[in-house]
Amino acid sequence: MADTPELQLAKLRAQLVKLDAAMASGVLTVEGADNTGRVTYRIYAEMKQARRDLVQRINALVVATGGTVTRRASQVVMTGRSGW
Repeated sequence: MADTPELQLAKLRAQLVKLDAAMASGVLTVEGADNTGRVTYRIYAEMKQARRDLVQRINALVVATGGTVTRRASQVVMTGRSGW
């Protein structure tokens, strides 16, 4: 039986949660989303690249299923005060 897009999306999101948790703790080994195996990264930069790739796959799947992609936005506010 083939996975539905919703099931694939749920698996990818679970994988992203596990990767984020590993990155936050500093551990370079991540257990698979469905406990199928482990992935060990050599350096933190590899984990960041894997996260970027995973987010791209999630966004592509969301767009393919007709959903909307959430985007992060940031706003920088600068305030100053004169010394006079």
